[in-house]
Amino acid sequence: MIINNLRKLSNQIFSLFYPNLCAGCHVDLVRHEKIICLSCWETLPKTNFHLREKNPVAQKFWGKINIQHATSFYYFNKEGRLQQILHALKYRKQFDVGILLGQKMGVDLLYADWIKNIDLIIPIPLSKEKMRTRGYNQSESIALGLSAVLNIPVQTNAVLRVKNTASQTNKNIAERLENVKDAFAVQDAEKLKNKQVLLIDDVLTTGATLEACARELLTIENCKISIATIAYAMD
Repeated sequence: MIINNLRKLSNQIFSLFYPNLCAGCHVDLVRHEKIICLSCWETLPKTNFHLREKNPVAQKFWGKINIQHATSFYYFNKEGRLQQILHALKYRKQFDVGILLGQKMGVDLLYADWIKNIDLIIPIPLSKEKMRTRGYNQSESIALGLSAVLNIPVQTNAVLRVKNTASQTNKNIAERLENVKDAFAVQDAEKLKNKQVLLIDDVLTTGATLEACARELLTIENCKISIATIAYAMD
């Protein structure tokens, strides 16, 4: 009894200095809640694009690159809960946020017939400079969460980011395309030959980054590309 009381007291003291807060609304998580509270989950607006072949995300790439399927899991609104959650993933070292989001998306993707044809999951790579600064690739965490649900392997070294591009924020479409031009290079084409690849990123705005990476992958013999992101930022 004394030991249990001491343990509870220790946990309470620890939580004062290192609170277990929701990544979306920053309130205390209650029992059985993990990383994101139930209230935030309920407010995140799903797109269900994975069930619609001709959806707004797919249309971003029409006439530009040949992709099989494209989807985003949630609509993205500035100052919304999802923005806070993704900010925690990218800038507050909360790698597990990406894994959890990937798992949630993976559960929904199980209902899409096309996902059964995917052989590999590839996260959009970061440059070496950004990897050193951030310590991890946020898109890789999402990919790992997807992999755990879909039982599809993640490939992280077949394509590299060879140019440390500037932030895409506040750039127009033409500037974004120029910014990521020649930013990616295939390192091991044999691993991707005759494969159907699901390319993963956190947020889709204009699609310039995904387009640039997909272009490189499409140079590989019989490599087919589908795209999925957690968020879709509407114009």
